[in-house]
Amino acid sequence: MAITAQMVKSLREKTGVGMMDCKKALNETNGDEEKAIKYLREKGLAKAAKKAGRATSEGLIGTYTHSNGKLVAMVELKCETDFVAKADQFIQLSKDLAMQVAATSPLCVNPEELPQDILEKEKAIYLQQAIAEGKPENIAAKIVEGRINKYYKEVCLIEQPFIKDDKKTIKDLLNETIAILGENMQIGRFARINLAEAVAEEQEEAEAE
Repeated sequence: MAITAQMVKSLREKTGVGMMDCKKALNETNGDEEKAIKYLREKGLAKAAKKAGRATSEGLIGTYTHSNGKLVAMVELKCETDFVAKADQFIQLSKDLAMQVAATSPLCVNPEELPQDILEKEKAIYLQQAIAEGKPENIAAKIVEGRINKYYKEVCLIEQPFIKDDKKTIKDLLNETIAILGENMQIGRFARINLAEAVAEEQEEAEAE
């Protein structure tokens, strides 16, 4: 199938990947855009894996403030050089991450960072649910594993579906940017402040006293 300039442009707009890489992806997938997107993501994962061990001592803090001024989120996004930290794609990623945190209120960045007591509590709940559903022990264990993986997608930032495009995860988004800019990147600390939630918590504490 002949790959047209319009096809390459469309893929580039959707992925942010360079023109030559987009053209190659379309050639590899016989012009199928969805398969080309998947191809580029897989290539991005490979590139990201090669760069994963590099030190990330530069970066910036992305911020998001809701229109009402009562919800703010900040995310530390790290990279290797100050040059990349000033790149438009990197800056946009930091802003998208802050918006993601504001919208989804994750508990941690990676599943490995999830507190063990919270994880064990969730496993116990899912196990009791499976048993209550009449599932055998071996089946219940698999159900617990599946529900824990789903839980990760709810509370771990890197595993969450991207709020602007739920076909990709935050991990996909990060790896795509790594592939484009050619540097290792890591999501560091994040913070989220919601005035409405803080007021509600203060009221609950006051009523409890």
